[in-house]
Amino acid sequence: MSEAQESFISHLIELRQRIMRALAAVLVLFVVFAFVWPGSGAIYDFLAVPLMSALPDGTKMIATGVITPFMVPMKVTALAALVGALPFVLYQAWAFVAPGLYEHEKKIGLPLVVASTVLFLLGMAFCYYFVFERVFTFIHAFAPKSITPAPDIDAYFSFVITMFVAFGVTFEIPVVVVILVRMGIVTVAQLRDVRPYVIVGAFVVAAVVTPPDVLSQLMLAIPMCVLYEAGLFFARFISIRPKTAPQDSADPAH
Repeated sequence: MSEAQESFISHLIELRQRIMRALAAVLVLFVVFAFVWPGSGAIYDFLAVPLMSALPDGTKMIATGVITPFMVPMKVTALAALVGALPFVLYQAWAFVAPGLYEHEKKIGLPLVVASTVLFLLGMAFCYYFVFERVFTFIHAFAPKSITPAPDIDAYFSFVITMFVAFGVTFEIPVVVVILVRMGIVTVAQLRDVRPYVIVGAFVVAAVVTPPDVLSQLMLAIPMCVLYEAGLFFARFISIRPKTAPQDSADPAH
């Protein structure tokens, strides 16, 4: 077997080990959350607090499927386990690619990984603690008084996942802007010039991924614009990646 083949196989083995460690961390947290503390039902109840607080007293969700009362809390617990293990999962990804990076790439790479994790979690927190309750209250205020709301737990879980992903990705905008400037793909001046198009795009994206009400669209589009400006601000302090990288700073075998 040639040296190149051995190197390739060793990388595949390391990748498999990293993936197995990440999956093991998620699985351990899933077992702990589901069967030790706080329990899958308690996690779903916590997730449902913003909706239930906006509905009339005594309102309960419904489950239309036979196994839905079991499966949906399990899905929520899996989501909580993934979020809890996210720092370790991203560390495994970083540990796999780091040996193949140059020193100047490592200096900015690790902070970007940490910032991406923190910003994604902040996006989810912002959605849960600030957006949900106001959106649900706004929607309930427009509901006819002659109906009795009975949200389905599976539909609510799907809605929550969509919103969490939308706001989590939205909060990554500063990282994307910094990377684009760092890689020399665009300049800060060019990003400032396209600001009007970015604003229009933010409202278009918000209209697509959020419910068809003005409040939730504004609560996504406005943070997108603010975070874009934050990215422009931090990008001013980032130097453009040099065209030629030092050859002795990276591990050529990785």
